[in-house]
Amino acid sequence: MPCREQRREIRRIALERIKRLFEMADAMFNVDPSLSHRYVELARKISMRCRVRIPRDLRRRFCHRCYKFLRPGVNCRVRLAKRREPHVAITCLECGNVMRLNLRGLKGA
Repeated sequence: MPCREQRREIRRIALERIKRLFEMADAMFNVDPSLSHRYVELARKISMRCRVRIPRDLRRRFCHRCYKFLRPGVNCRVRLAKRREPHVAITCLECGNVMRLNLRGLKGA
């Protein structure tokens, strides 16, 4: 079992790779969306294996139901909803899942 410093280094490397995979997914979406979706899948596997949280800004860039990379206006719809608590509703056009992000929580981020 790796010691504390080794685990910290493993998690740091994993986080760098996750960020890089999301950058590549963003760059490749126009060329090949399926490759972009695969990059998200790989980033999720790395995060689960190394027990690293995907950063909040990147977590909002993929659907949590079908795990596809989301590009607003192409395969997802972004709307502001004012009912109850004001929130942003991101609808995945691949599977129909709706992610709701509270606007009060977005102010601090």
